Parts: sequence; C-alpha cells; structure tokens
Amino acid sequence: MDLEFDDKMPIYLQIMDHIKMDIATEKLKANDKLPSVREMATMLKVNPNTLQRAYQELERLGIVYTQRGMGTFVGERKHMIDDLKQEMAKEVIDSFILRMKRLGFSEEEIIASISKKITEVNKHV
Repeated sequence: MDLEFDDKMPIYLQIMDHIKMDIATEKLKANDKLPSVREMATMLKVNPNTLQRAYQELERLGIVYTQRGMGTFVGERKHMIDDLKQEMAKEVIDSFILRMKRLGFSEEEIIASISKKITEVNKHV
C-alpha cells in the first residue's frame, strides 16, 4: 500500500479514507483481514498509534471489526459498500460546491459546468 500524505488533514483520517475507498471499490471484501497495526504502520511509515486510531475509528463506524488474537477484518454489512460510496460521493460533491461558490459561481453556473463535463466524459466512455 502506497500513500502520500497531505499535511492539511490528519494522517489517521487519510488512512481511514484509503481503507474506505478500497472497500467501496471492492479491493477489500467482507471478512478480508487487514494487515496488523504493526505491519501496516511499517508499510506506511507511520506511528503504530496513528494506525491504531484509524482502525479504532473504522471499528466504531462499523466498517471493520476486530477479533481478539485474530486481527481486524472488513465488516459484512450488506449495504456497507453502497453506504461508503454515497458518503464519499457526498464529501466530494460538498467540497466541489463549496469551492465553486467561493470562486463566485452561481448555482446555475455550477449546474451548467457539471452538465457540460458529464457530456464531455460520456463522449469518451
């Protein structure tokens, strides 16, 4: 796993986002075992406490579960992938809209730019 960390966001949140993306894109599937805290911390060159915090928060959210002595695993919730995709899409859309508004675009201009881009992308798919 190769991650480049952004100084603007806590590392544990970036690790969580990466794991959530791997689950949403089904690189990680239900009941897949995640690397141990020490293994993952070594791979990512981060403090094990940082990784532990990411795993604990993912567990609190019901995205992963831990079995004592066995490790941490991807959760099995049936709608988890759809929920993660919706959550991640919402974050991207919210960020995009806020940035566009800060740039001075009106709602109509934002909608028009999205529509134009969708049309362009569909031509290449």
